[in-house]
Amino acid sequence: MSRPVVVLGATGSIGSQTLEVADALGMEVAAVAALRPSRRFAEVAASRPDARVIVVGGSSEDRADFESAVGRRVEYDAPAVLDASATPGAVVVNGIVGAAGLRATLATLEAGNRLALANKESLVAGGPVVKRALQHGGEMIPVDSEHSALFQCLQGEPPEAVARLVLTASGGPFRGRSRQSLGEVTPEEALKHPTWDMGERVTIDSATLFNKGLEVIEAHYLFDVPYDRIEVVVHPQSVLHSAVEFVDGSWKGHFGQPDMRIPIQYALTAPARSDSPADPFSLAGRELTFEEVDRGTFPALDLAFVAGRRGGSAPAVLNAADEVAVEAFLQHRLGFLGIADVVGLTLDQVEWRQLDSVDDVLEVDREARGIAATLVAGSC
Repeated sequence: MSRPVVVLGATGSIGSQTLEVADALGMEVAAVAALRPSRRFAEVAASRPDARVIVVGGSSEDRADFESAVGRRVEYDAPAVLDASATPGAVVVNGIVGAAGLRATLATLEAGNRLALANKESLVAGGPVVKRALQHGGEMIPVDSEHSALFQCLQGEPPEAVARLVLTASGGPFRGRSRQSLGEVTPEEALKHPTWDMGERVTIDSATLFNKGLEVIEAHYLFDVPYDRIEVVVHPQSVLHSAVEFVDGSWKGHFGQPDMRIPIQYALTAPARSDSPADPFSLAGRELTFEEVDRGTFPALDLAFVAGRRGGSAPAVLNAADEVAVEAFLQHRLGFLGIADVVGLTLDQVEWRQLDSVDDVLEVDREARGIAATLVAGSC
């Protein structure tokens, strides 16, 4: 008997694909949650008459119109999201964007549920807190294609056998460009990812390589591997999703179509596997290439390693500052190269501290956002 599925961020890229996969597998969708009471979310709710429907934001007028369109009871605000995350026996797909997803991650794990984690900020900002929450008996399976690949490659392997983790990066839309040439790029150019169809923040982070930096920190917490044994290599074809090198010189790599429905489905069904939702895949006729990261042109990756090695509050600062800087870039208030500049300066200005609770994480997040916003305003 399959688990009920709770989809947080149901109108986003991950949420939409999760619903598609769940429908194909015949899994019960127990609850759907979204930030805004949009027409799109009303359609999602109407197509699943037995699911709980939860809206976090929106005006009272928008909420009334939404409830009328849905035609049944709608629950509101963050406590309802946390309650849905604790649905007995559920697999909770956390596709919430940003540090706002941390409380839902903790609620899922503390209820002993399976967390299908697409909200990388939970681990980046609150890694120590999330690791403690795992002691309640829940389980965490990553949805990111790279971490799903590593998770699968590590199955059955003892920790002492792992020499290093190798995360692959597509290189984004500006691979091969000089740093000088990136000074005038527009949000529209940065949003044209060559391989993946993702949300705006993730796509911009892919263009700067901040996304890969966040994934390095996430891999550290997911797999308990030190930073000096985590590497990043550029692989433009996005066919090898990541790899593990073992101490005896053997390698395991995870190959497949660059289709997010594959890791989503694995997170829902693991350790079982179901028929692929993607087109058939073949290695024949493919040319696979690998390159070193151009760290001079893309300093974001080194900033992430610095923050990760500092530990404590530093990764939370990195994440919050990046979120503010990306939003400013999308609004044409900050240049592309300014994203890394704002993040680096914010890391220097927020005092380091230990993180013992979700409130500690959110306080650091607020402080970093304030400083980053001031830096953005000063750059205009």
